[in-house]
Amino acid sequence: MTEEEKRLEEVRLEKVLWRKWGPYLSERQWGTVREDYSADGKAWDYFTHDQARSRAYRWGEDGIAGISDDSQQLCFALAFWNGKDPILKERLFGLTGPEGNHGEDVKEYYFYLDNTPSHSYMKYLYKYPQQAYPYEDLVAENGRRTRESPEYELLDTGIFDQNCYFDIFIEYAKAAEDDILIQITVANRGEKTASCHVLPSLWFRNTWSWEEGNPEKPSLEKKSANNQIEKILASHPKLGIYALYSSQPKEVVFTENESNKMRLFGVANDSPYVKDAFHEYLIHGRKEAINPNTQGTKAAFHHLLQIKGQESVTLKLRLTQNEKIIDPLGVNFDAVFVERKKEADAFYDKVTPFPIPEDMKNVQRQAFAGLLWNKQYYHYNVYKWLEGDFKNPPPPESRKKIRNDHWKTFDAADIFSMPDKWEYPWFAAWDLAFHAVTFALIDPDFAKQQMLLLMKEWYMHPDGQVPAYEWSFGDVNPPVHAWAAMRIYQIEAHRTGRKDRAFLEKMFQKLSLNFTWWVNRKDEQGRNIFEGGFLGLDNIGAFDRTMGPPEGGTLCQTDGTGWMGMYALNLLQIALELATENPVYEEMATKFFEHFLFIADAMNNIDEEKNGLWDEKKGFYYGVLILPDGKRIQMTADTLLGVIPLYAVETTEGYSPHAFPGYRKRFQWILDNRPDLIEKIIQINQTGLNKSFLFSFASPKKLRRILEKVLDEEKFLSPYGIRSISKELDAHPFSLELGGKVFTLNYEPAESTTPLFGGNSNWRGPIWFPLNYLLIESLQKFHYFLGDDFKIEHPKGSGHQMSIWDVSSDLSLRMIKIFLKDEKGRRPVYGGIEKFQTDPHWRDYILFHEYFHGDNGAGLGSSNQTGWTSIVAKMIHQYAEYALQHESPEQIEKNKLGNL
Repeated sequence: MTEEEKRLEEVRLEKVLWRKWGPYLSERQWGTVREDYSADGKAWDYFTHDQARSRAYRWGEDGIAGISDDSQQLCFALAFWNGKDPILKERLFGLTGPEGNHGEDVKEYYFYLDNTPSHSYMKYLYKYPQQAYPYEDLVAENGRRTRESPEYELLDTGIFDQNCYFDIFIEYAKAAEDDILIQITVANRGEKTASCHVLPSLWFRNTWSWEEGNPEKPSLEKKSANNQIEKILASHPKLGIYALYSSQPKEVVFTENESNKMRLFGVANDSPYVKDAFHEYLIHGRKEAINPNTQGTKAAFHHLLQIKGQESVTLKLRLTQNEKIIDPLGVNFDAVFVERKKEADAFYDKVTPFPIPEDMKNVQRQAFAGLLWNKQYYHYNVYKWLEGDFKNPPPPESRKKIRNDHWKTFDAADIFSMPDKWEYPWFAAWDLAFHAVTFALIDPDFAKQQMLLLMKEWYMHPDGQVPAYEWSFGDVNPPVHAWAAMRIYQIEAHRTGRKDRAFLEKMFQKLSLNFTWWVNRKDEQGRNIFEGGFLGLDNIGAFDRTMGPPEGGTLCQTDGTGWMGMYALNLLQIALELATENPVYEEMATKFFEHFLFIADAMNNIDEEKNGLWDEKKGFYYGVLILPDGKRIQMTADTLLGVIPLYAVETTEGYSPHAFPGYRKRFQWILDNRPDLIEKIIQINQTGLNKSFLFSFASPKKLRRILEKVLDEEKFLSPYGIRSISKELDAHPFSLELGGKVFTLNYEPAESTTPLFGGNSNWRGPIWFPLNYLLIESLQKFHYFLGDDFKIEHPKGSGHQMSIWDVSSDLSLRMIKIFLKDEKGRRPVYGGIEKFQTDPHWRDYILFHEYFHGDNGAGLGSSNQTGWTSIVAKMIHQYAEYALQHESPEQIEKNKLGNL
């Protein structure tokens, strides 16, 4: 067992709280729904980046490379000033949704380089220009550009052209659960000496300005230390006492984490010392802005560094509950860092103990790091948010009808895995499931905690709905949580030998409620054909599916129905696993078995009157729009919506009906009395000692026909995975006329040119990791049953016949290669961005984007969405494991893994 594994075991047994401190600060608290108290719900406009330095947050805190305790009472992060910026760099800048020509977009370069599950070692890189940051230029130029133009990025401004910037590496190493060593290395990449103000900042989240009863206010104060070391002492009524040490700062500055009401609203401040004091002091020279008594609720060590060209300077700090350390930054400091780095290497070497190339290992390590860095303390009580705070005027009544007014029971105050702490600094229900599956490789206990969180009564709605995300908790995300729960259970059992049946049982009970909600709410007419709206796929339809059909009626969705078929099979699998020790669950297995049969029968029915979604002529699944007058319109666009039904597949894999008497009786009745269902839905393998079964919407014949489209390079198949819609729609867009208006769906491999649904996500052609990953897993399940004899041409027209497993392996490799250097040393993810392709200080740092160009693999959308895109780490692990099992080390080196 590695040292990191020992720490995780101590966490699991609740012996040591190694995760008490972690990277739990948001990277953008402003512009979020929870900070929006406006009358119109325009969150981006109500709380802006310009206000963020002056306005105390209500529900959380943000910062650069920051950490906090797990209740976010005490926070630490970095602030910088190059002597030229108009704003003290305390938080990352980006465009709001309305400002960006392709939606919201962070305009900074930062990288998550390393992290361990206990956060015993963490490393972060921020690239800070030495010239004035071009705030106005970025806003103005993006405002001039249309959706037909690319985004205007920070590199496009030329600010990095002469390498006049600092690489600022921030590292943390834990000596104990509440003893964190901090190392800041500022490297001047330019040729000339440059100055950099570095302000390691410590502050308390403002909890005293909102609550009744005058809660006790925490305090920070300067205390003398020795050996030229300064100390800030932090006292909190709940957290206790902490000390922050630093060597030889220029000065220590103090203020209050309270709003500058005079600047914001033109009224008198409660205190002369306010949140933006350090900005006013450094940039405008206002000495009266900081507290001369060296006390407050926000403080910083001010270091002024003069760094020669091509050289670096390192600062050392320590945040600890031990306020009486004699030599806090001495020889033991360096030794702890050396040890923690070695332990991190040993841990990850064991996670993927296969002979993979260094470049692939680097990609996987940074993917895990990004997943871990994107943890965030998420605090949001909807009832209080709707009603307003005790000390503030009540919010306008109109805002109660804008969003989330039916979610008054929602009360969050937990650590969540976020999609991206700047562009998506709030949990998203289906994103979280993919995060958790990847987490299972490195920290299964945290993975299980994440899945169980959304099942808690203060998250799940009383009617059984799972909250989607804070912009609208009532929206519907794909129900992938049963799949994720079972995968986490299986991964943990495989890696540790532990089968956490209590976790599985808790998930099953709550998910059964959620499944019932789906049946009652999204199949109101009882046809076993489901709706669901946009279902996380934003603009994949010709019209906005969230708003419903423009002329009314019902949209019978292939994805909604496909997800529900998958959901039924996932719950069936969980029920049978639980039934191996408790026969009571056999009845629940029967319930979900029958649900699957009904959904599959409705899905595959080609009788128009029964609204089946399979098109026998075209060999694909298509949605159907039923207008109020009964007219049916088939939505015959080839998109991932027609591929999602393949996810509804399961093999018996040790859960043979013969092992469960109660379940077997109902199963046998179906076999004897409904041969029509068996032929279309259940495949039986008679070979071997026992029968094996395949449950699937798609028979082998349907599977082959669907894959003929999916594996066609002129349709879905890209060199880098499966496109979200067929490339054929480029030349022949799908369109329909409703209410005198024409709605069109065409292939757009990069950013979307339509504002449909809003935001910067595009499902009209690019490659997305989560749905590709589910397709790969589904193909593997088909292979388990069909075996090597079932072959298909891949790619279509190539003449190469491959097993389904080999097809899935090839799809994995295509996606992994997005991040790897090709034969010319270039990474597809960075497209034509030369700085990232050739500069030694850029080319090996990986950004895990939200989605990827459908033709060339370039990264698009959110640039740090190492939430679900981190599943590439799981794909690397799985691909390497498979290669190791099926090839000799020499073959691995010579063939697949050695020449990626």
